[in-house]
Amino acid sequence: MTMHTIDWLIVAALLAVIFAGALSTRRYTRSVSAFLAASRCGRRYLISMAFSIASVGVITLVWYFEQNYKVGFTPYWWGLMEGPAMIVMALSGWVLYRYRQTRAMTLAQFFEVRYSRRFRIFAGFVAFLAGLINFGIFPSIGARFFIALCGLPEHLPLLGLAIPMYPLLMVGLLAISLLFVFVGGQIAVMVTDFLQGVFCNIVFIVIVIALLSMFRWEQIGEVLLAAPAGESPVDPFDLGQESHFDVWYYVISVIIIFYGALAWQGAQGYNCAAVDAHEAKMAGILNGWRPRVLMLIVIVAPICIRTFLHHPDFAADAAPVHAALDAIETEPLQNQLRTPLALAALLPPGLLGLLCAAMLGAFISTHDTYLHSWGSILVQDVILPFRRKPFTPEQHLRVLRFAIVGVAIAIFLFSLLFEHTQYIAMFVALSGAVFVGGAGSVIIGGLYWKRGTTAAAWSAMLTGMLLSLTGIVMKQFDPDFFLTGQEMTFWAIAASIAMYVLVSLLGPRAEFNMDRMLHRGDYALPGETTTSWRDSRTWMERLGFSRDFTGWDRVVTLVTLSWPLFFTVLFVVGTVYCLLVDVPAKWWLGFWRIWTWFLLACAIGVTIWFSIGGFRDLRALFKLLREQPQNVVEDGRVEDHRNVGE
Repeated sequence: MTMHTIDWLIVAALLAVIFAGALSTRRYTRSVSAFLAASRCGRRYLISMAFSIASVGVITLVWYFEQNYKVGFTPYWWGLMEGPAMIVMALSGWVLYRYRQTRAMTLAQFFEVRYSRRFRIFAGFVAFLAGLINFGIFPSIGARFFIALCGLPEHLPLLGLAIPMYPLLMVGLLAISLLFVFVGGQIAVMVTDFLQGVFCNIVFIVIVIALLSMFRWEQIGEVLLAAPAGESPVDPFDLGQESHFDVWYYVISVIIIFYGALAWQGAQGYNCAAVDAHEAKMAGILNGWRPRVLMLIVIVAPICIRTFLHHPDFAADAAPVHAALDAIETEPLQNQLRTPLALAALLPPGLLGLLCAAMLGAFISTHDTYLHSWGSILVQDVILPFRRKPFTPEQHLRVLRFAIVGVAIAIFLFSLLFEHTQYIAMFVALSGAVFVGGAGSVIIGGLYWKRGTTAAAWSAMLTGMLLSLTGIVMKQFDPDFFLTGQEMTFWAIAASIAMYVLVSLLGPRAEFNMDRMLHRGDYALPGETTTSWRDSRTWMERLGFSRDFTGWDRVVTLVTLSWPLFFTVLFVVGTVYCLLVDVPAKWWLGFWRIWTWFLLACAIGVTIWFSIGGFRDLRALFKLLREQPQNVVEDGRVEDHRNVGE
């Protein structure tokens, strides 16, 4: 076992803090809207910090660890292509603003408001099925990570029996996540995720500094520059032989970001938890900082581990890690366990405990969020629409909790029995596309185009779902199939868009009442702040700086958007230059050194900024929960294309 007493004490201390945070929310969860949407009391920093860590579970970190160990810094250059899309999405509140205006508590509830009840049930079932498949590998990857990181034995002696550690650990980790959801629903999820987010960001910064101090940049450079031609981890223009994470992988990622906004419902509780649409938009703007600076660990850790395992200066210390990796039978498992095995050998007591506690926080935050989401979707969008008589609030909350337990049992069994045969990134892309491939068209068309029809929604969803399911089957039986999971996702998206547009244009002409759905004009609700582009009077308002923006909102938005604007210019100029001039790999290595330390400095500043704002919003959350009466009527039902209880 690699963990020492001090390490276990750190883990125990984190658990004690987040348990206390969860218990503090218990008395506020007496209605369905409180359980599902935190009574719509969330503000920007609280939502942004909590959502960020909920979106970065152990599986996401392992996904990036295995990807970046292979391709190094190169994804971050091609990732700069996201800049223009991120600017447009942030300023417009793309999808997020209008979705919050609908006041739907699940995406499929919006589908019933916009399309039909039958489509809601179908879409809810597809979302639930895709989510369950996608979520199914999370516990197994997390459990294996902690076994490797903590040096846990394969079996635990108990009452004369040898209990396998792998399923036992999955049960324990899922039980903790379940408890948080049971105690306070989305309120508890948001509060505990925020506390874990603050802790994780601080720990990740400490770990990054520690790793960069263990390895000289010259040692890192020697290993990275030794990569074969066509697979450079520093030169983004030398990826000709990289078959999985090539340039097209990142081009498609940009398309998916824009197309799939809010389509993936793993964290759907956060999409409807904001106080109003403006706070939701501001949270979306702030979310842009997470992939820019708060994820620095997912590149620093892999390149340092690559140096540790391949530089001759560390050969003796790395030998036990190589031996452990050689004993692992399959390549996917080797890729997943390389990072925890190496970090366990590298980090001293105290730091190892901090990392273990942070990863535990990341695991819990994703699992409680996903359990809440998929259990809620099963009840709200598959079971609830069939009932003629509504549940009482007590019955409804009980059924939601039972459904969440069912989801936990299902993913435990899936993890225990299923063995995926490809990179995590590819499996996630394919399984997510079962729903996202069609849902993106349905969401965007439903929120922005009054001509979109129910028939078009059915056509788009079925097309995206069937193409994605075909891809999953092909990759499972033939891992070397000529299209990657990312490429198959792209074709599913393209076909879905074509079907939605063609069926809407060729079918009977119909125009939907968008103002009523979005609660604008004559349909505005008291206490809800909403604006639209047609209300804009100045060029600043047309750019997205609406009348809802305070002076500080404008400052925050300009500072936030200056980042993608600057790096978009850098990307365009740098790409043109590199296509005209042969830039040596050593130059790129120097560039990435400056980039790494610059991002580290920004990460420290953003963590302080978001933590202060988040604790302020946390106090405001409890104040609103105490003062605001809970709406016991609003439960997710829809009548005549309107939410019940408005």
